Amino acid sequence: MVRRYVNTLLKLVPRVLALQDQLREAVQNGDMETCHGICRIAVTLGENHSRTLLEQVDHWQSFLALVNMIMFCTGIPGHYPVNETTSSLTLTFWYTLQDEIMSFESDKQAVYLQVYRPVYFQLVDVLLHKAQFPSDHEYASWSSDEKEQFRIYRVDISDTLMYVYEMLGAELLSNLYDKLGRLLTNTEQPTSWQHTEALLYGFQSIAETIDVNYSDVIPGLIGLIPRISINNVQLADTVMFTIGALAEWLADHPVMLSSVLPLVLQALGNPDLSVSSVSTLKKICRECKYDLPPYATNIVAVSQEVLIKQIHKTSQCMWLMQALGFLLSALPVEDILRNLHSLITPYIQQLEKLADETPNPSNKLAIIHILGLLSNLFTTLDISKQDDESADGSAPPVKATPPPPGPNPVVVVLQQVFALIQKVLSKWLNDSQVVEAVCAIFEKSVKTLLHDFAPMVSQLSEMLGQMYSTIPQASALDLTRQMVHIFASETDHFPPIKALFELVTSVTLSVFQQGPRDHPDIVDSFMQLQAQALKRKPDLFLSESLDVKAVFHCGILSLKFPEAPTVKSTCLFFTELLPHCSDVPPLARVVQEDGKLLVQAVLEGIGGGASRSLMDQFAEVLFSLNKHCFSLLAVWLKEALQPPGFPSSRITTEQKDNFSQQILRYQTWKVIYTITRRSPRVRRHCKLPTLSDLFFSLSPSFATQRASKQEKSEGHSERVYTAVQRSARHRVRC
Repeated sequence: MVRRYVNTLLKLVPRVLALQDQLREAVQNGDMETCHGICRIAVTLGENHSRTLLEQVDHWQSFLALVNMIMFCTGIPGHYPVNETTSSLTLTFWYTLQDEIMSFESDKQAVYLQVYRPVYFQLVDVLLHKAQFPSDHEYASWSSDEKEQFRIYRVDISDTLMYVYEMLGAELLSNLYDKLGRLLTNTEQPTSWQHTEALLYGFQSIAETIDVNYSDVIPGLIGLIPRISINNVQLADTVMFTIGALAEWLADHPVMLSSVLPLVLQALGNPDLSVSSVSTLKKICRECKYDLPPYATNIVAVSQEVLIKQIHKTSQCMWLMQALGFLLSALPVEDILRNLHSLITPYIQQLEKLADETPNPSNKLAIIHILGLLSNLFTTLDISKQDDESADGSAPPVKATPPPPGPNPVVVVLQQVFALIQKVLSKWLNDSQVVEAVCAIFEKSVKTLLHDFAPMVSQLSEMLGQMYSTIPQASALDLTRQMVHIFASETDHFPPIKALFELVTSVTLSVFQQGPRDHPDIVDSFMQLQAQALKRKPDLFLSESLDVKAVFHCGILSLKFPEAPTVKSTCLFFTELLPHCSDVPPLARVVQEDGKLLVQAVLEGIGGGASRSLMDQFAEVLFSLNKHCFSLLAVWLKEALQPPGFPSSRITTEQKDNFSQQILRYQTWKVIYTITRRSPRVRRHCKLPTLSDLFFSLSPSFATQRASKQEKSEGHSERVYTAVQRSARHRVRC
């Protein structure tokens, strides 16, 4: 049978090759429909059967001819998508062929590479030719949709080049460098900017994703870049992006910064190069900041000039402030303060004027813009290195090296503008966007500075409490959560954090009493805050000022919200709460008294009251109940499932009993999760699962077989999750 299949393929190849004359004729006549059809035939044959055809070593020449036919389709004359749309069909074939070649054992692979490496070098030439821009006049005549399609096409070519590098290696970079060098040093023959741009684009495509730090051609490339005559926006853009792609290399070879930094700063003043120049400067400042102090004055001056002239759009202004944050981080503290004063004083003065004006849409945008600039600057301005957060997120990240002595520059600035920010808030407290922008300044500063933010904990806690008491907003809760995460465990800062936590909890409970359905964002953030408090400082729930029972009931109510993010956050709250039943008496009491309500809410969600995508989270809650409240869970399940028709009239008593047994039998998580992931995927257009389906899937014949197999192989292991997830995935019938 296999032989007949191979024979059929071998008979097909010559027939497809026989279409080449018709293909060339169609290209000459501009018959794109015929070109498209023939190309699709060749690509489909080559892509779906490349390994089989490669293995027919006696017929290697016919398959190579098919590959060359596809190469012709890749390089079909004309510019995509205006003159042709066929070449894009072929790109996946080159991925597939390369994968098959590289999957052979080393001895076979060497033979195939001997044949196909030259083909792939030819492919690089073809792709770079296809990536070339048309003439300026022709490109100007293209519609915006055609330009966007061409941009996407070039991205596909870039991805292909990056992939091809895996086969051709450093020789590919040498090949590109030699061509670019000849192009730029040949004074006798004028060259088009399109050719230069395409070669640079090839370098950029590879350097963006591949580590080229050890390539011996990059120094030469950096040396060639200043020789490029840049008289075109597209070429200038590619030059910028190429420099940005080499930022890591520049960090290892800082002596070369002087060759490219002037080009970047010059481009910074050109609004047409906004994205490329600003993103490149940001990459350089991030990767090379410890080598930039000699250039800092010039970088700050140029950046300040373009910011004042408002050359760039809002998003690029934010990137530029992030770049300056990276840059200033490497300077001495006194230099940071001096540059900060010079940089932000104009904005502080403008903010002072805006704070005195009557609120209107125009000055609102200006206020948000200024606050955004400060926020992005403080996001990256960090005068000490820090380690990543702990693996489980239970502890905040720590500084790897201690900061210099004295106050942190960011804290100094924040303390100076704190009163002004309060003044702005007093007039804009009803506007969630302004409040969010204010909170973002402090939230990003806390995330960056960590414990260095300590001098401001008390006054920020007080401001947050006043702000949230006046008008509750989710952004204030998110900032409170960050404060709890970093400072709740510190003895010196526990009192203000405790007071803030109790205040926002009390205010939010009032929101629940008034009707929380209109504020899902507040409910979501509140549940995240409670979960964070339980993780970082469960002692917060020992306070007599905290109504733990009310918080618990708010969680039960939140489980029934239609918004999936809110339900996920609420499930996280309960999975953090239940383990503390043993060490936090107020939590133990409320769980013992009202745990049945939690079980009922979870069963309602599983039974069809919630989206199928939330079954993971409900399973986690059941698992936590099973692990920490096992004896109580058995009672609660029995009582909750006893009423007829709950949670569905389709469920029999036998199915309910079986469900309870399955839930109570398995008390660990890992295997439950694994089994769930192995379950058949739910097909499209199927109804959401109901608890009736869950009980059906856990009928004795089904559940017993699955359980026995798993117990034999994995022991008494994690399967509460399976009981829940089978309802969502196994039982679906389309």
